[in-house]
Amino acid sequence: MADAVDAILAQWARERPDLDVSAMGVIGRISRAQQLLGRELKAFFAAHGLERWEFDVLATLRRHGAPYELTAGALLKAAMVTSGAITNRIDRLEAKGLVERVRDAGDRRSVRVRLTPRGLEVVDELLGLHTANEDRLLAGLDPAGRDRIAAALRTLLESLGDTSLG
Repeated sequence: MADAVDAILAQWARERPDLDVSAMGVIGRISRAQQLLGRELKAFFAAHGLERWEFDVLATLRRHGAPYELTAGALLKAAMVTSGAITNRIDRLEAKGLVERVRDAGDRRSVRVRLTPRGLEVVDELLGLHTANEDRLLAGLDPAGRDRIAAALRTLLESLGDTSLG
């Protein structure tokens, strides 16, 4: 069995047999998988009235535990977007009633972003459905295959400096 990347590698092997394009095979597959998985995740969240990034912000707040709040700066580090983008995301989630901005009790100059009760309800309702959807997307892999891919990707991410959320 062959995938689309195999065809690309075969073309390069024919046209430029002097080059080692094996790295292209890995990066090409990661890129294609990201595109295909991203399309599936976008459709899943759209069916639930959310954008993927909206769920990511809600889930980031939720997994940090009660009171389900972080500074905008902490959200910025977790989301890996520009400060303007995180402000826009917070504004949009606030308009939907899913998050609220609250003054930090310890530092009145600082603002924290907190899940509203509705935001907590939404993320808790979707989390189980989301994990089931991810299981569906990875159904072509057995548990050992998932573990091998996760380990290899962890090693790659560590080598690229992605060792923490901030």
